[in-house]
Amino acid sequence: MQKIIRIKFIVITLITLGVFSCSKEDVTINDLNETIFVRHNKADMPAYIHGNATDKTFLIILHGGPGGNGLWYRVNTIRTEIEKNNAVVYFDQRGHNNAQGNYSKNDVSVDKMAEDVIALAKVIKAKYGEESRIFLMGHSWGGTLGTATLLKNQKDFLGWINVAGVHDPKGLHTANKVSLSAVANEQIALEHNVDYWNGTLNLVNKYGTINTLENSGILNKAAHEGESKLEKDKIINKIIADYGDDIPTDNLSKVIWNSTKINNILVNEQGLFQEVSYIDRLPNVKLPSLVLWGKYDLVVPSALAQEAFNNLGSSDKELFIFQKSAHNPMLCEPKLFAEKIIHFINEH
Repeated sequence: MQKIIRIKFIVITLITLGVFSCSKEDVTINDLNETIFVRHNKADMPAYIHGNATDKTFLIILHGGPGGNGLWYRVNTIRTEIEKNNAVVYFDQRGHNNAQGNYSKNDVSVDKMAEDVIALAKVIKAKYGEESRIFLMGHSWGGTLGTATLLKNQKDFLGWINVAGVHDPKGLHTANKVSLSAVANEQIALEHNVDYWNGTLNLVNKYGTINTLENSGILNKAAHEGESKLEKDKIINKIIADYGDDIPTDNLSKVIWNSTKINNILVNEQGLFQEVSYIDRLPNVKLPSLVLWGKYDLVVPSALAQEAFNNLGSSDKELFIFQKSAHNPMLCEPKLFAEKIIHFINEH
């Protein structure tokens, strides 16, 4: 395996989203392979930057979760094709994986994490030049965080890519109930795993009525299991995750933090899936937007794709549904996924 040299670039925020102190470094701009650290609001968060930054175009990817990992997304054609077109920034969010910090639960919220993303954009421009062009992509929970980021500040970004992103966490429970029922009935009609899908319908009837944290968790688990059944029955393409030689590894201590702290704070204490919704504020997102979804997404149902598209305030927006994908089109239809991303970035 080729040895990877990562250059640490630490930026100290003198005031929140204010003045940054930094120094330029000589880098191979057409084949970046480095790590920068964003120090912001008591947290040190790594951003792993790979790819071609010849024209100083960067795609920041906000991972799913809460509890994900930035480098999970350096996979398939994101790694082999999109990185050839532009630089990709794989960001470990506050409290995730290799991010570090000395902060309390009062320093963790969707709003504060959105400020981290804005700080990251400013760091990129400080390091690579103010002329740097930045696109923002959020997947799943990253769609929540990305939407919150753009509602705070859109001027540092050229475009928004929503990949099965949760713009309405509060409404997810109802969407899961409707989607699971529809797909279960469809599969029963096709005589695919009839007992399993009848069990899914019973589960939806039992837990789908009231939006509690426990009920939502049960439906979420059923959604993931349902997608596995769809893959086995070849309704969706086989999930492939090719990381090449650089298979990402989790920082065990941070995984423990994720599961016991970050999720507890955002989901349990702050009521992410019972209180938070950006549906009424989506018209304020004016950036060129690309909405990408899998037709058989049960985790963040594809009905939310049309809802996101309809409510975005951009006059330049596109909705595309992957016909053979579920929640992760970058794993089910990687070639087409890369084509859509590259075309959008080059067009704008």
